[in-house]
Amino acid sequence: MTETSAGPRKLGNWIGGSWKEAAVGTGQAEVRNPATGEVLAVVPMSGRAEVEDAAAAALLAFRDWRKVPVPARARLLFRYRELLHGCRMELAAILTAENGKCLEEALGEVQRGIECVEFAAGAPTLMMGSQLPDIAGGIESGMYRYPLGVVAGITPFNFPMMVPCWMFPLAVACGNAFLLKPSEKTPLLSCRLAELFAEAGFPPGVLNVVNGSKEAVDALLEHPAIAAVSFVGSQPAAAAVHARAAAAGKRIQALAGAKNHSIVLADADLKAAASQIAAAAFGSAGQRCMACSVVAVQESAAEAFMPLLQDAAEALIVGDGARPGTPIGPLIDCGSRDRALKLLELAIRDGAALLMDGRRGEWNSDEAAFLGPTIVVEVTPDMAIWQEELFAPILCVLTVPDLKAGIALANRSRYANGACLFTDSAAAVREFREEMDAGMLGVNLGVPAPMAFFPFSGAKSSFYGDLHANGRDGVEFYTRKKMVTARY
Repeated sequence: MTETSAGPRKLGNWIGGSWKEAAVGTGQAEVRNPATGEVLAVVPMSGRAEVEDAAAAALLAFRDWRKVPVPARARLLFRYRELLHGCRMELAAILTAENGKCLEEALGEVQRGIECVEFAAGAPTLMMGSQLPDIAGGIESGMYRYPLGVVAGITPFNFPMMVPCWMFPLAVACGNAFLLKPSEKTPLLSCRLAELFAEAGFPPGVLNVVNGSKEAVDALLEHPAIAAVSFVGSQPAAAAVHARAAAAGKRIQALAGAKNHSIVLADADLKAAASQIAAAAFGSAGQRCMACSVVAVQESAAEAFMPLLQDAAEALIVGDGARPGTPIGPLIDCGSRDRALKLLELAIRDGAALLMDGRRGEWNSDEAAFLGPTIVVEVTPDMAIWQEELFAPILCVLTVPDLKAGIALANRSRYANGACLFTDSAAAVREFREEMDAGMLGVNLGVPAPMAFFPFSGAKSSFYGDLHANGRDGVEFYTRKKMVTARY
C-alpha cells in the first residue's frame, strides 16, 4: 500500500512480492467506513493487464514452490500463524473500520481465519496419498497428490479475513500459487494479510492480490494459466461465475446465498432460543450467509416465545462497531440498506406487519448505513421477503403446527445453506437431521458454521460445484491425483 500526504491511502496490487501501481487510466473507487462515511482508502479498479501481471508472477513462483517439501511449507504457515495472532488486534481494527462489524465479532472472525491457517499447517498429513502393495501378483498401486498450479479466489465484503483464509493458506500448503481478488468494498484486510504473508518468509509470487471489480473477475475467469477458482458471493453472481469458469475448463467452487431457517418447538428452552436467534439474525447486521433469516415457531409456543424474542432484540445496541459494547454495526453501504428496505416495504404492502421497526432510531443517517433489528410477522412464503436473501438485520417470523411443517417450510426455499432446531427431543433432532435439505445444521444454537477442518457444505442454490470449501473437500479441490501402477 502507498501513503498519500493529502488524503486517504492509495492502494496498489500485491504482485510478485511487492506493491505495484495499477496501469495509468485505471479507474478507482473509495473504501468507506460504513459507520461514519469516512473515506479510508482509494482502491484501483484493476483489469486484464494487472491480472496478467499477477498470473505471470504466480506461474513463475509456482515452478519452484511446488518443489518445496511439504513440511517446509507447513513451517512457513506456522510462522504466518504466529504473525497473525500477534497482529490480531490490528487486523480486527482494520476489519471493523472497513466492514462495520463490532470489534468483538471482528476478533472472532480473525480467530476463525487463524484457525484456517492452523488447519492448512497440517499439510504433511493432508497431502498424503495411499498405496496398496499387492493389487495383483507382483504389482502395486499408489495414489499421489500434486498441486494444480495457479489458482484464484474471489472473496466478498462480509468476511474479509475469514473467507480469504478459507482459500489461500490451504491452496499454498498444497503447493499452488494463489491470486486473490478481494471485494473492492473491503480490500484493506487482504492487503495486510499479503504483507504479513511475505513477512512470514513465503517466496514472492506465491500469494498475489489484485484489487478491482467486474473486469478483474472476468480476466480471472478467462485466464488460461488459472486452473481453479474459488468464489464466495451472492447467488446470481455465484451462478454466473460457476458457469463461466466451467465453460473455460476450470475447476470451480462457488458458495452462494442463503435463507436460513430456525425452528423453535414448544419443548425448547424458549429464553435461550430467543437469545440465540436474535444474535444469529442481527449480529454482523445480518450480513452473513449463516444468519438466521426466518424463524418458524410452533404454534403452541408462539405466545410465550415472541415477547422473549423482542426483548432479546431490543437489548442489542446499534452504532459504530468500534465503540465498546455495541454489538450491531452498520450495513456495508447505504445501497445495501436501501435494497433491504424496499423488500421490507413491499412485504408490509402485501400484508406483513412489524413487531419491531429498525428503521427508527438515533442511528438513522443519510451518510451511514445503519438499520436496527427488525422483526416482521404475518409473513407468508409467497412474499419476496421470505424468498430472497436480505443480507440485513431483518428477521421473518412464521408459525407452524409441528416439526414436520417447519421442515417442509424451510425445504420450500431454493436455498439450503444452514438451518437450526431448538428442542429438547432426541427424536425431533433425528428427524430434523434426516429430512432437512440444508447442508449445515444446528441444534440449540443459532449459527451452525463448521470449523476449518470440516467442509462448509451448503446445498441447492447455496452452492455451485462438487467440492466445498475447507476440510478434506478443500484439499481435494486444490490438488490433483496421479495413480501409479508398477511391477518391479
